[in-house]
Amino acid sequence: MAHESALELPWTAGAVTALSELDDSTLAASAAAGDREAFDVIVERHRRSVYQVCYRFVHNHEDASDLAQDAFVRAWKGLKTFKGQSALSTWLYRIAVNVCLNRVSARTLPSEPIESTDRFEDVRAEGAQHAMIRAERAVAVRKAIAGLPDKQRATLILRTYHDMSHQQIADALGSSVGAVKANFFHALANLKKNLGSEP
Repeated sequence: MAHESALELPWTAGAVTALSELDDSTLAASAAAGDREAFDVIVERHRRSVYQVCYRFVHNHEDASDLAQDAFVRAWKGLKTFKGQSALSTWLYRIAVNVCLNRVSARTLPSEPIESTDRFEDVRAEGAQHAMIRAERAVAVRKAIAGLPDKQRATLILRTYHDMSHQQIADALGSSVGAVKANFFHALANLKKNLGSEP
């Protein structure tokens, strides 16, 4: 049975196509009723954004994939609690952020290899010293972000890397807009203070 959709049998291909055209709230309701195919469409639709949230917390592809998978497992188990008061994507962000905060709260952030910070630029065009300084700054910024309190770190990541509005972040974190603004302000101040002490 698992191979039927891969074979594009007429009675399954239409069902998958029909599911992919449904909106998130309808898919969530179907998945909450036990429809695994509806949940598969949700995963396919949101896996990239959930993965990206996770990656910003751990800066490691393997760990981010594990965290994203964990977030979707929790989402599947908790779908009956999704009331549709916020967008499904916001609810998934909230789960992903909680999974990440639980995982990284007791760990230090692993640093990426130096070459991965330069993947969009040709470092041969500049001196090795400049490339090294830039790589060291990137590591320092990641460490400073990792050292922020949980809510500040989550707010900074969602605002800076995912361009979410204060309201969207408040929904994702189960907080108020005022608290989000305060956390973002304090996160920036703490980053400035911590990075200012870097040599």
